[in-house]
Amino acid sequence: MTNNLTTEQTSDYDDLEQMNTFELLLNMNNEDKTVPRAIERAIPSIEKLVNIIHGKMKNGGRLFYIGAGTSGRLGVLDASECPPTFGVPDDLVIGLIAGGDIALRKAVENAEDDTELAWKDLQKYNINENDVLIGIAASGTTPYVIGGVIKAKEHNIITGCITCNEKSPLSLEVDYAIELIVGPEFLTGSTRMKAGTAQKLALNMISTTVMIKLGRVKGNKMVDMQLSNKKLVKRGVRMIMFELNVDEQTATNLLLKYKSVRNAIDGFNLNTNE
Repeated sequence: MTNNLTTEQTSDYDDLEQMNTFELLLNMNNEDKTVPRAIERAIPSIEKLVNIIHGKMKNGGRLFYIGAGTSGRLGVLDASECPPTFGVPDDLVIGLIAGGDIALRKAVENAEDDTELAWKDLQKYNINENDVLIGIAASGTTPYVIGGVIKAKEHNIITGCITCNEKSPLSLEVDYAIELIVGPEFLTGSTRMKAGTAQKLALNMISTTVMIKLGRVKGNKMVDMQLSNKKLVKRGVRMIMFELNVDEQTATNLLLKYKSVRNAIDGFNLNTNE
């Protein structure tokens, strides 16, 4: 089966150990340039899934990612960045990786080969038909992910996937398949490279677009971001200065008073109009 997978095909480059540093970097970069084109071809598929997620979230649903290895780590990363970026609850976008959180740092033997494990993991969060589940697997053959989406469909949960092979077993099981066909890797089979980059770009697009559609952005600013460090506080002050055309001290005072950029802007406008 794996012999037919694009992600497992032999690299277009050979004798890598004989290349000098510049040649290695240049050739990797040339391969990376093909990734945005693969994303562009998949935009219609991404659009369909984004609209489904948005509709479910408007009615109180959540988004789940499941994956193993690099794919699982990318899902957890995207989920973990939604609360600080958009000010949403920690349980609105949930990323799960085969083997649990320890697998974020080191491989957990056989975890991705367990077809029952993903559903057990998802049940801990009471996943239900109000939610959406996206399986992430570069190969599209990961048993952990396929098992999870099959069980989800049995419970009337909408499923999608992000994979880098055409008509993979995973794609054939889900309702909405996103296939990012990036071709063979520079280092044969190393899907943390082009495939991982493509998956990261797609995840960025999905979560950011959903959050914009949910009203978590004003203009082009992250007005609901968490002010969790000095850099972000300064960014918040600059947003308020720009939006309200006030000086830095006024913006700082507003942020201290209202505790968020959105509330500072709304509070200032409300008081001004009264």
